[in-house]
Order: sequence, then C-alpha cells, then structure tokens
Amino acid sequence: MKITSLVSLVLGLAVVLVPAGAADAAATAHHFRNCTDMHHTYKGGVARRGAHDHRSGGGHARYAPHVSTRLYRANSSMDRDHDGIACEQ
Repeated sequence: MKITSLVSLVLGLAVVLVPAGAADAAATAHHFRNCTDMHHTYKGGVARRGAHDHRSGGGHARYAPHVSTRLYRANSSMDRDHDGIACEQ
C-alpha cells in the first residue's frame, strides 16, 4: 500500500507543478513568414531528422541546418526541393 500512495502523491504533485498551458506551448513550433525571416534565427535553415541535401549542381551548403522535425513540419512549405531541409543556404 505504501508504494501506491507514494505513486498517487507524485502524480498529484506533477499535476499541480505543471502550468496549464505549458505542454501546449512547448508542442507548438514557430512558423516563419519566409526564408529571410528564418535565417535571422537559423542561418542554415531547418531540417527534419535524417534529411540529406540534394543539390543538383553538387557542392554543399554554407551553413549546417538546425535539426528539428517539429520546426521542419511547421515550415515544410519552404522546402522547395523536398529534400527535408527548409531554407538551406
């Protein structure tokens, strides 16, 4: 019985200590207006996990992208070549 009441106490404290909107705010990724706006924060753009740059002329990007699947999904409309990296440069 002591373990059960300890678990109940811990779960009760967790509910009290976490602010009501904290989980929703953390789950929402920022949507940038355009690539210029994104480059102020992430110079190399944003990539989903496991993405590989597909450049037609070879070469490589000047800056490494920030890897965040959540941010990529929020800004995937800016991935013109559909390689999993939005706004790469």
